[in-house]
Amino acid sequence: MSVTALPTLTHRDRSVLRAVAAGRCQRPGPSSLTVDGMALADQFAGLRLVDAGLITSAAGPVALTDSGLAILTAA
Repeated sequence: MSVTALPTLTHRDRSVLRAVAAGRCQRPGPSSLTVDGMALADQFAGLRLVDAGLITSAAGPVALTDSGLAILTAA
């Protein structure tokens, strides 16, 4: 039997996922994330979510991955 571990998400991580789903996030650089044009106070949140495979990593508009969408809808 195989068990897949879900990433542990904070309330802030879930809020960022909701903002991404609403099309409000951008990645102007490799290690930054903006929401509504403002830098995210938690500078590591974007990296955490990219590393967990929940959001896209390319510069520009950020999108949820299939995993990110699944976790967001399950919450």
